[in-house]
Amino acid sequence: MPLPDSSATFFGLDAGTLRFLETHQVRAVTIPGRGWRDLGDAVLLFSAVETEPFFNRLVAVRWPSDAGSFDARLREACDLFKALERRPYVWAVPGLSEPDDLIARLAANGFVDQGGGFDMVLVREPGAVADRDLPDGAVLERWNRSTDAEIPARAEALARVIGESFDIPSARHSNLVREISLTLGRPDFHGSVITVDGEPVATGQRYTFEGASYLSSIGTRPGWRGRGFGSHITRVLAGDSRAEGVDLIYLGAYAENAAAIRLYERLGFAILGGQSADMLQALPK
Repeated sequence: MPLPDSSATFFGLDAGTLRFLETHQVRAVTIPGRGWRDLGDAVLLFSAVETEPFFNRLVAVRWPSDAGSFDARLREACDLFKALERRPYVWAVPGLSEPDDLIARLAANGFVDQGGGFDMVLVREPGAVADRDLPDGAVLERWNRSTDAEIPARAEALARVIGESFDIPSARHSNLVREISLTLGRPDFHGSVITVDGEPVATGQRYTFEGASYLSSIGTRPGWRGRGFGSHITRVLAGDSRAEGVDLIYLGAYAENAAAIRLYERLGFAILGGQSADMLQALPK
């Protein structure tokens, strides 16, 4: 299958496919306790047990540009969040979200950008990768369709690597283990883990369904960085996706993580659209 055309606007992806990708990511992180709903002009992700805005947000927003209609739609959205007892939170992506000045309109209505990032899509074939590319003592493991007996130890290992890689507070460790445990048995979830002498030190994940792969949580524990583990895992995730016939392979990177963005660009990914703005309604003073 062909990869997206790197010479075309939005890499030749049509409006329907771009909205599919925004929705695909939300569906990938849906586990028991979280749900998603297509509202027609936006997609809602909601968690009944987690209050973090990341799990309670509107994405793929396509609202009217007329001032009156827009204001009415924004009020409806805010009322929905109020009913759910969550703060209104909207992911806005320049060039994709509508209206074009959505970020400015949200800011004028008391929303504050929490700091966004970039979606990146694979536009070149990933380089071949083999276990011999790893240093001595390092082994790559692929985890898919984990059994009930395997899940506890694997969830603990992934939570440890992800927690240390992304500076997640230790107070959230048990919740992270729970979330990963609910994910490991899914057929669409694939975890890649590098161990060194049996110690899990780096990981990355992909959610592959309906012809697309969302890559996430690519990280290395601080003491093992600088050995190419992140690059290796990214190529494995992308290469395995391509081997399954997937042509839409994408990931997200925080805007301030310039090193990761450069790495992904070297591996064949390109930035899709502009920098997202994570617009959270400010608390009243």
